Amino acid sequence: MNPLVSATRFKSPENPAAACLPPTPRLRECLAHDPVVPGLADIGRQLQRISQSCGAGALDALVDLYEACYPLLEKAMWSDGADFHALLASYQALFREQEALIRQRCADRQVTDDRYRFILSIPVADRPPHLEACLESIHQICALYDYGGHAAGVWDRIQVVVSEDSRDENNIRRHQALVEEYRQKGLQVVHFGLAEQYELLQALPQAQRERLGNLLTTQPRDRFHLKGQAANRNLSYLKCLQLTRDRDRTLYYLIDSDQSLCVNRQTASGEEAVYALNYFHAVDRIFRSTDTLMLTGKMVGDPPVSPAVMAGNFLDDVIAFFTRLAALGRDEACTFHGLPKRQAGDAAYHDMAKLFGFDNQPATFPYACRLAGAHDHAACLIDFAERLNAFFFGEHLTRKTWFAYGDGFTRLAAARTVYPGNYIVNYAGLKYVIPFGHLRLRMSGPTAGRLIAAEIDGRFASFNMPNLHRRTTEAGLEDDFRPGVEMGEACVDLSNEFERQFFGDLMLFSTEALVRQADVTRPFAQDAIESVVAEKEAELLALYQQKHDAIVERNRQLAALVFDAGHWWLHASAPGMAHALRQVRAFIDNIDRNFGEHALAWRQIQSSGHRAERRRQIVDALMNYRAERNAWDSLF
Repeated sequence: MNPLVSATRFKSPENPAAACLPPTPRLRECLAHDPVVPGLADIGRQLQRISQSCGAGALDALVDLYEACYPLLEKAMWSDGADFHALLASYQALFREQEALIRQRCADRQVTDDRYRFILSIPVADRPPHLEACLESIHQICALYDYGGHAAGVWDRIQVVVSEDSRDENNIRRHQALVEEYRQKGLQVVHFGLAEQYELLQALPQAQRERLGNLLTTQPRDRFHLKGQAANRNLSYLKCLQLTRDRDRTLYYLIDSDQSLCVNRQTASGEEAVYALNYFHAVDRIFRSTDTLMLTGKMVGDPPVSPAVMAGNFLDDVIAFFTRLAALGRDEACTFHGLPKRQAGDAAYHDMAKLFGFDNQPATFPYACRLAGAHDHAACLIDFAERLNAFFFGEHLTRKTWFAYGDGFTRLAAARTVYPGNYIVNYAGLKYVIPFGHLRLRMSGPTAGRLIAAEIDGRFASFNMPNLHRRTTEAGLEDDFRPGVEMGEACVDLSNEFERQFFGDLMLFSTEALVRQADVTRPFAQDAIESVVAEKEAELLALYQQKHDAIVERNRQLAALVFDAGHWWLHASAPGMAHALRQVRAFIDNIDRNFGEHALAWRQIQSSGHRAERRRQIVDALMNYRAERNAWDSLF
């Protein structure tokens, strides 16, 4: 039998007494999908045999039968031409019915369900709309799949820690209100506030606390906010440990506030978010049947990278949009609908995807209009312009990533990147922390991943259960806080994030080279680190220079195409067109401000003095990595 199927069995003595099986209406309804879902007929015959035997092991066999149904439904559901929503409803109902059988089995035999409990940690800083969407997605997964069941309206196998890092007191109050709202809905949610974090940190022995300063922050009590995602996440581990009742049967699930436990699918009318993955069930099975210590899933939706490394290909797509629009009539019915589906490959949004070993992507990706109902090209342009500056917050209008079922959800592959907003560890895996948070560099997840993979190899795995990543919300950009992005009346300043991206890349690729030549379980030698960092710095400077020159030229082309070529939008009288053109002008100006010749971040990257200081920080951090890991490991 497949070990992932048999992993759902419970530790209990065999009950020799024969008992009739409970009714299974959802399972029988599912079997009615045959022949739409190949393989169900065989499961129907197995159900008949189990029902006829009605012996001591019949209930176990019945529970396992549901496991056999799930991959068949999944494959059918995600195939072209499927009645997706009908199959999804059947799929969700099957899980709820199976959970009821598991609870009945535990009650009949007076045994405990020994599947894993989950503690989810959500680091959040000044993002109430994102936090609400994240909590709602967890609530939906609980309600639709009922992992572990719920007593008195509370899902007792799922706990959620909202780990606060906000500066704005009003946002803290909004976060607390959301925690209370979702408690009322049956989620066990706790708010891990700044004062409690500080006290928990101070409770560590002083010598240990000092050794962990780079991992857990050294900020004072009166400024214990915006510590950074890595420090906040690592501090939340302390709270998770405090809540842990059984170390052997608890998994720790780290989720970013701008992610949701659902995935996206392309439909004729656009993007649709669906709760089609039973995350807790699948993760439990993986950890019960393999020796995995750390598991990570990717993301779909908005790219998980900074605008600093997407400006080149985004300009390509914006130029392609206006080039096509120029050849179309202003009042014609919009033709930016029903375009051929183009599945963006890995890192299609990344200007330097080759650095990560990914193939070249098509030169441009078409824009798909978001408007519904009858409208013309002028309306399409106005809506396009309205979302254009969301790019600086990380939204890519043309290169979203879509969920693909592929070979299933639970097939594991060796991982090399930690997706900080979607990873799970068991108690032993808590040691594999995301380091270097004190440097505030981007690419912390890929950097940590290279170190972790070098240490535990295949016990660090990835699986095909991504989260839906949304950089912005319907609340508007003003309510979408993003560290490293400063927003003024008519401008966006990415200089902080852009600078952190370049040196984050330097840290990542230096680490990647270092672990190939050195033992990650021992301290790295200073001369080896310095040699690698110098080599990678020279390579990245050349690549960033090429990308800089290309962005400057493309932005010039876009300005000429939109404002100097006399196209119809300059003379259109449609309401909102003037505002739309101001939005496009603001976009072009923001590109120049952040990526042009006089951009602050570009001047910093070009400054030998600034680079020397960052190099020193990176070398020191890598030299101290092993000692900090040893101090962290001592917590466990």
